Amino acid sequence: MKANPTSEDVARLANVSQSAVSRAFTPGASVSQKTREKVLKAASELGYRPNALARAVISGRSQLIAMLVAYLDNQFYPIVLEKLSRLLQQRGYQVLLFMTDPGKQDEVVHRILQYQVQGIVMASATLSSSLARECAETGIPVVTLNRYVSSSPSSSVTSDNIEGGRLVARHLVSCGHERIAFIAGAEDSSTNRDREAGFYKGLAEEGIAVHARAVGNYSFEGAADAARELLEMKLRPDAIFVANDHMAFSVMDVIRSGYGLRIPDDIAVAGYDDVPEASWKGYDLTTVSQSADDMIAATVSILVDQIEQGAVRKRATVLPARLIVRGSTQRCAERG
Repeated sequence: MKANPTSEDVARLANVSQSAVSRAFTPGASVSQKTREKVLKAASELGYRPNALARAVISGRSQLIAMLVAYLDNQFYPIVLEKLSRLLQQRGYQVLLFMTDPGKQDEVVHRILQYQVQGIVMASATLSSSLARECAETGIPVVTLNRYVSSSPSSSVTSDNIEGGRLVARHLVSCGHERIAFIAGAEDSSTNRDREAGFYKGLAEEGIAVHARAVGNYSFEGAADAARELLEMKLRPDAIFVANDHMAFSVMDVIRSGYGLRIPDDIAVAGYDDVPEASWKGYDLTTVSQSADDMIAATVSILVDQIEQGAVRKRATVLPARLIVRGSTQRCAERG
Protein backbone atom coordinates (compact mmCIF):
# COMPACT_ATOMS: atom_id res chain seq x y z
CA MET A 1 0.00 0.00 0.00
CA LYS A 2 1.45 3.39 -1.03
CA ALA A 3 1.74 6.08 1.61
CA ASN A 4 -0.29 8.53 -0.49
CA PRO A 5 -2.20 6.64 -3.19
CA THR A 6 -3.58 8.77 -6.02
CA SER A 7 -6.61 8.54 -8.25
CA GLU A 8 -4.25 7.31 -10.99
CA ASP A 9 -3.29 4.36 -8.76
CA VAL A 10 -6.96 3.56 -8.21
CA ALA A 11 -7.73 3.80 -11.93
CA ARG A 12 -4.85 1.48 -12.77
CA LEU A 13 -5.85 -1.16 -10.18
CA ALA A 14 -9.55 -0.98 -11.13
CA ASN A 15 -8.69 -0.95 -14.84
CA VAL A 16 -10.85 2.13 -15.47
CA SER A 17 -10.15 5.68 -16.58
CA GLN A 18 -9.17 8.39 -14.11
CA SER A 19 -12.38 10.27 -14.96
CA ALA A 20 -14.36 7.17 -13.95
CA VAL A 21 -12.67 7.30 -10.55
CA SER A 22 -13.63 10.94 -10.22
CA ARG A 23 -17.27 10.23 -11.15
CA ALA A 24 -17.42 7.32 -8.69
CA PHE A 25 -16.65 9.69 -5.83
CA THR A 26 -18.90 12.52 -7.04
CA PRO A 27 -22.48 12.41 -5.67
CA GLY A 28 -24.99 12.29 -8.50
CA ALA A 29 -22.39 11.76 -11.23
CA SER A 30 -23.16 9.36 -14.07
CA VAL A 31 -21.32 6.07 -13.51
CA SER A 32 -22.47 2.45 -13.70
CA GLN A 33 -22.91 0.46 -10.50
CA LYS A 34 -20.35 -2.09 -11.72
CA THR A 35 -17.71 0.60 -12.32
CA ARG A 36 -18.44 2.26 -9.00
CA GLU A 37 -17.99 -1.03 -7.16
CA LYS A 38 -14.67 -1.70 -8.94
CA VAL A 39 -13.41 1.78 -8.06
CA LEU A 40 -14.48 1.58 -4.41
CA LYS A 41 -12.88 -1.87 -4.06
CA ALA A 42 -9.59 -0.65 -5.52
CA ALA A 43 -9.70 2.49 -3.36
CA SER A 44 -10.26 0.39 -0.25
CA GLU A 45 -7.32 -1.88 -1.07
CA LEU A 46 -5.03 1.09 -1.62
CA GLY A 47 -6.35 3.17 1.28
CA TYR A 48 -7.26 5.98 -1.11
CA ARG A 49 -9.39 8.95 -0.03
CA PRO A 50 -10.41 11.65 -2.52
CA ASN A 51 -9.00 15.12 -1.77
CA ALA A 52 -12.00 17.43 -1.67
CA LEU A 53 -9.84 20.56 -1.50
CA ALA A 54 -7.81 19.55 -4.53
CA ARG A 55 -11.00 18.76 -6.44
CA ALA A 56 -12.37 22.17 -5.54
CA VAL A 57 -9.26 23.88 -6.89
CA ILE A 58 -9.50 21.95 -10.17
CA SER A 59 -13.27 22.33 -10.63
CA GLY A 60 -13.63 25.81 -9.18
CA ARG A 61 -16.53 24.51 -7.06
CA SER A 62 -15.78 24.22 -3.35
CA GLN A 63 -19.28 22.92 -2.47
CA LEU A 64 -18.91 25.00 0.73
CA ILE A 65 -21.63 27.21 2.24
CA ALA A 66 -20.62 29.60 5.02
CA MET A 67 -22.99 30.22 7.90
CA LEU A 68 -22.32 33.36 9.93
CA VAL A 69 -23.89 33.75 13.38
CA ALA A 70 -23.42 36.32 16.12
CA TYR A 71 -24.65 34.06 18.93
CA LEU A 72 -26.00 30.57 19.56
CA ASP A 73 -27.53 30.97 23.02
CA ASN A 74 -30.97 31.50 21.47
CA GLN A 75 -32.29 27.93 21.17
CA PHE A 76 -33.66 28.67 17.70
CA TYR A 77 -30.24 28.96 16.03
CA PRO A 78 -28.63 25.63 17.05
CA ILE A 79 -31.73 23.95 15.58
CA VAL A 80 -31.32 25.96 12.39
CA LEU A 81 -27.61 25.11 12.17
CA GLU A 82 -28.24 21.38 12.50
CA LYS A 83 -31.14 21.23 10.04
CA LEU A 84 -29.44 23.50 7.52
CA SER A 85 -26.25 21.41 7.60
CA ARG A 86 -28.17 18.18 7.07
CA LEU A 87 -30.22 19.50 4.17
CA LEU A 88 -27.22 21.04 2.44
CA GLN A 89 -25.28 17.79 2.85
CA GLN A 90 -28.12 15.99 1.08
CA ARG A 91 -27.61 18.43 -1.80
CA GLY A 92 -23.85 17.80 -1.91
CA TYR A 93 -22.71 20.85 0.05
CA GLN A 94 -20.95 21.29 3.40
CA VAL A 95 -21.37 24.07 5.98
CA LEU A 96 -18.55 26.13 7.45
CA LEU A 97 -19.57 27.88 10.68
CA PHE A 98 -18.17 31.33 11.47
CA MET A 99 -18.86 33.32 14.64
CA THR A 100 -18.84 37.10 14.75
CA ASP A 101 -19.39 39.98 17.15
CA PRO A 102 -21.82 42.85 16.54
CA GLY A 103 -20.37 45.34 14.08
CA LYS A 104 -17.68 42.96 12.83
CA GLN A 105 -19.70 40.95 10.32
CA ASP A 106 -18.06 42.51 7.25
CA GLU A 107 -14.60 41.78 8.64
CA VAL A 108 -15.49 38.11 9.11
CA VAL A 109 -17.08 37.87 5.65
CA HIS A 110 -13.82 39.03 4.07
CA ARG A 111 -12.17 36.02 5.75
CA ILE A 112 -15.03 33.76 4.66
CA LEU A 113 -14.47 34.66 1.00
CA GLN A 114 -10.89 33.37 1.24
CA TYR A 115 -12.36 29.86 1.53
CA GLN A 116 -13.94 30.14 -1.93
CA VAL A 117 -17.41 29.48 -0.52
CA GLN A 118 -20.27 29.27 -3.00
CA GLY A 119 -22.89 30.84 -0.77
CA ILE A 120 -23.37 32.58 2.59
CA VAL A 121 -26.16 32.30 5.16
CA MET A 122 -26.43 35.12 7.71
CA ALA A 123 -28.22 34.03 10.91
CA SER A 124 -28.50 36.38 13.93
CA ALA A 125 -26.21 38.67 11.92
CA THR A 126 -26.48 41.12 9.02
CA LEU A 127 -24.17 42.22 6.24
CA SER A 128 -23.55 45.73 4.97
CA SER A 129 -25.25 46.53 1.68
CA SER A 130 -21.92 47.32 0.00
CA LEU A 131 -20.38 43.95 0.86
CA ALA A 132 -23.60 42.10 -0.03
CA ARG A 133 -23.45 43.87 -3.40
CA GLU A 134 -19.82 42.81 -3.82
CA CYS A 135 -20.79 39.19 -3.12
CA ALA A 136 -23.61 39.38 -5.66
CA GLU A 137 -21.30 40.83 -8.31
CA THR A 138 -18.89 37.91 -7.82
CA GLY A 139 -21.72 35.36 -8.10
CA ILE A 140 -21.98 34.43 -4.40
CA PRO A 141 -25.60 34.37 -3.16
CA VAL A 142 -26.20 35.67 0.37
CA VAL A 143 -29.34 34.79 2.34
CA THR A 144 -30.22 36.44 5.64
CA LEU A 145 -32.23 34.00 7.74
CA ASN A 146 -34.85 35.28 10.19
CA ARG A 147 -34.19 38.93 9.32
CA TYR A 148 -33.71 41.26 6.35
CA VAL A 149 -32.17 44.58 5.34
CA SER A 150 -34.39 46.49 2.92
CA SER A 151 -31.51 48.32 1.25
CA SER A 152 -29.39 45.18 0.80
CA PRO A 153 -29.24 43.13 -2.42
CA SER A 154 -29.08 39.93 -0.38
CA SER A 155 -32.05 37.54 -0.26
CA SER A 156 -34.00 36.90 2.93
CA VAL A 157 -36.18 34.27 4.57
CA THR A 158 -38.40 35.29 7.47
CA SER A 159 -41.69 34.44 9.08
CA ASP A 160 -44.52 36.99 8.92
CA ASN A 161 -43.32 38.80 12.02
CA ILE A 162 -45.86 41.60 11.70
CA GLU A 163 -48.77 39.17 11.66
CA GLY A 164 -47.17 37.16 14.47
CA GLY A 165 -47.01 40.21 16.72
CA ARG A 166 -50.58 41.09 15.82
CA LEU A 167 -51.80 37.59 16.74
CA VAL A 168 -50.21 37.88 20.20
CA ALA A 169 -51.81 41.27 20.83
CA ARG A 170 -55.30 40.15 19.88
CA HIS A 171 -54.96 36.99 21.95
CA LEU A 172 -53.90 38.85 25.09
CA VAL A 173 -56.69 41.40 24.70
CA SER A 174 -59.22 38.61 24.14
CA CYS A 175 -58.18 37.21 27.53
CA GLY A 176 -59.16 40.48 29.20
CA HIS A 177 -55.70 42.00 29.69
CA GLU A 178 -55.48 45.78 29.61
CA ARG A 179 -51.96 46.59 30.89
CA ILE A 180 -49.99 44.81 28.20
CA ALA A 181 -46.23 45.42 27.99
CA PHE A 182 -43.60 44.61 25.39
CA ILE A 183 -39.98 43.52 25.90
CA ALA A 184 -37.99 44.26 22.76
CA GLY A 185 -35.00 42.43 21.38
CA ALA A 186 -32.25 44.30 19.50
CA GLU A 187 -33.48 47.73 18.46
CA ASP A 188 -31.75 47.55 15.05
CA SER A 189 -33.14 44.11 14.16
CA SER A 190 -35.82 43.87 11.47
CA THR A 191 -37.20 40.89 13.37
CA ASN A 192 -37.82 42.99 16.47
CA ARG A 193 -39.15 46.00 14.55
CA ASP A 194 -41.72 43.93 12.69
CA ARG A 195 -42.88 41.96 15.73
CA GLU A 196 -43.29 45.17 17.68
CA ALA A 197 -45.08 46.92 14.82
CA GLY A 198 -47.50 44.02 14.45
CA PHE A 199 -48.06 43.93 18.20
CA TYR A 200 -48.91 47.63 18.36
CA LYS A 201 -51.18 47.22 15.34
CA GLY A 202 -53.09 44.42 17.04
CA LEU A 203 -53.49 46.44 20.22
CA ALA A 204 -54.71 49.47 18.26
CA GLU A 205 -57.32 47.33 16.52
CA GLU A 206 -58.70 46.56 19.98
CA GLY A 207 -58.53 50.19 21.11
CA ILE A 208 -55.62 49.65 23.51
CA ALA A 209 -52.16 51.27 23.68
CA VAL A 210 -49.08 49.46 24.94
CA HIS A 211 -48.81 49.84 28.72
CA ALA A 212 -45.01 49.86 28.95
CA ARG A 213 -41.90 48.91 27.03
CA ALA A 214 -38.43 47.65 28.00
CA VAL A 215 -35.47 46.34 26.02
CA GLY A 216 -33.85 42.93 26.51
CA ASN A 217 -31.46 42.97 23.52
CA TYR A 218 -32.20 39.29 22.83
CA SER A 219 -30.09 38.23 25.83
CA PHE A 220 -31.08 36.18 28.88
CA GLU A 221 -29.60 38.72 31.32
CA GLY A 222 -31.01 41.70 29.42
CA ALA A 223 -34.48 40.17 29.51
CA ALA A 224 -34.21 39.63 33.27
CA ASP A 225 -33.31 43.30 33.76
CA ALA A 226 -36.18 44.35 31.49
CA ALA A 227 -38.62 42.19 33.46
CA ARG A 228 -37.52 43.72 36.75
CA GLU A 229 -37.94 47.20 35.24
CA LEU A 230 -41.54 46.42 34.33
CA LEU A 231 -42.38 44.64 37.59
CA GLU A 232 -41.09 47.57 39.66
CA MET A 233 -43.61 49.90 38.04
CA LYS A 234 -46.23 51.40 40.33
CA LEU A 235 -48.88 49.82 38.12
CA ARG A 236 -47.23 46.69 36.78
CA PRO A 237 -48.35 44.95 33.56
CA ASP A 238 -50.90 42.15 33.65
CA ALA A 239 -49.42 40.63 30.45
CA ILE A 240 -46.04 40.77 28.68
CA PHE A 241 -45.19 39.96 25.08
CA VAL A 242 -41.48 39.11 24.82
CA ALA A 243 -39.80 39.38 21.40
CA ASN A 244 -38.48 35.79 21.48
CA ASP A 245 -38.72 32.62 23.55
CA HIS A 246 -35.12 32.79 24.78
CA MET A 247 -35.89 36.06 26.58
CA ALA A 248 -39.36 34.91 27.61
CA PHE A 249 -37.88 32.04 29.65
CA SER A 250 -35.78 34.53 31.58
CA VAL A 251 -38.79 36.79 32.13
CA MET A 252 -40.82 33.88 33.48
CA ASP A 253 -38.02 32.91 35.88
CA VAL A 254 -37.89 36.48 37.25
CA ILE A 255 -41.67 36.69 37.64
CA ARG A 256 -41.83 33.46 39.63
CA SER A 257 -38.57 33.37 41.56
CA GLY A 258 -37.85 37.06 41.95
CA TYR A 259 -41.36 38.30 42.73
CA GLY A 260 -43.34 35.23 43.74
CA LEU A 261 -46.03 35.91 41.16
CA ARG A 262 -48.09 33.33 39.30
CA ILE A 263 -48.23 32.80 35.55
CA PRO A 264 -50.79 33.39 34.06
CA ASP A 265 -52.92 34.28 37.11
CA ASP A 266 -50.96 37.42 38.02
CA ILE A 267 -49.12 38.03 34.75
CA ALA A 268 -49.51 36.34 31.37
CA VAL A 269 -46.41 35.85 29.19
CA ALA A 270 -46.07 35.18 25.46
CA GLY A 271 -42.96 34.69 23.33
CA TYR A 272 -41.97 34.10 19.72
CA ASP A 273 -40.20 31.20 17.89
CA ASP A 274 -41.77 28.07 19.47
CA VAL A 275 -38.42 26.44 20.29
CA PRO A 276 -38.73 22.92 21.78
CA GLU A 277 -38.29 24.19 25.35
CA ALA A 278 -41.43 26.30 25.00
CA SER A 279 -43.55 23.16 25.31
CA TRP A 280 -41.74 21.93 28.43
CA LYS A 281 -43.99 21.68 31.48
CA GLY A 282 -41.87 24.16 33.43
CA TYR A 283 -42.55 26.92 30.88
CA ASP A 284 -45.63 25.85 28.85
CA LEU A 285 -45.15 29.06 26.90
CA THR A 286 -47.68 30.62 24.57
CA THR A 287 -45.68 31.63 21.52
CA VAL A 288 -45.69 32.24 17.79
CA SER A 289 -44.44 29.33 15.73
CA GLN A 290 -42.15 29.95 12.80
CA SER A 291 -41.28 26.67 11.12
CA ALA A 292 -37.51 26.11 11.13
CA ASP A 293 -37.98 23.33 8.56
CA ASP A 294 -39.81 25.60 6.11
CA MET A 295 -37.37 28.48 6.62
CA ILE A 296 -34.38 26.21 6.02
CA ALA A 297 -35.94 24.59 2.96
CA ALA A 298 -36.54 28.05 1.48
CA THR A 299 -32.99 29.15 2.31
CA VAL A 300 -31.41 26.09 0.71
CA SER A 301 -33.66 26.43 -2.35
CA ILE A 302 -32.54 30.03 -2.90
CA LEU A 303 -28.85 29.20 -2.42
CA VAL A 304 -28.71 26.08 -4.57
CA ASP A 305 -30.88 27.52 -7.36
CA GLN A 306 -28.71 30.62 -7.67
CA ILE A 307 -25.44 28.67 -7.41
CA GLU A 308 -26.49 26.22 -10.11
CA GLN A 309 -27.94 28.93 -12.35
CA GLY A 310 -24.91 31.16 -11.84
CA ALA A 311 -27.19 34.17 -11.35
CA VAL A 312 -27.61 36.07 -8.08
CA ARG A 313 -30.84 38.00 -7.63
CA LYS A 314 -32.66 39.28 -4.58
CA ARG A 315 -35.53 37.15 -3.30
CA ALA A 316 -37.62 37.79 -0.19
CA THR A 317 -39.54 34.81 1.23
CA VAL A 318 -42.07 35.44 4.00
CA LEU A 319 -43.58 32.36 5.63
CA PRO A 320 -46.81 32.20 7.68
CA ALA A 321 -46.72 32.66 11.46
CA ARG A 322 -49.02 30.68 13.75
CA LEU A 323 -50.01 31.35 17.37
CA ILE A 324 -49.54 28.41 19.74
CA VAL A 325 -51.59 28.93 22.92
CA ARG A 326 -50.27 27.21 26.06
CA GLY A 327 -50.55 27.61 29.80
CA SER A 328 -48.57 30.85 30.17
CA THR A 329 -51.69 32.68 28.97
CA GLN A 330 -55.36 31.95 29.51
CA ARG A 331 -57.07 29.89 26.81
CA CYS A 332 -59.58 32.54 25.79
CA ALA A 333 -61.87 32.81 22.81
CA GLU A 334 -60.29 34.92 20.07
CA ARG A 335 -62.11 37.98 18.84
CA GLY A 336 -63.05 37.94 15.19
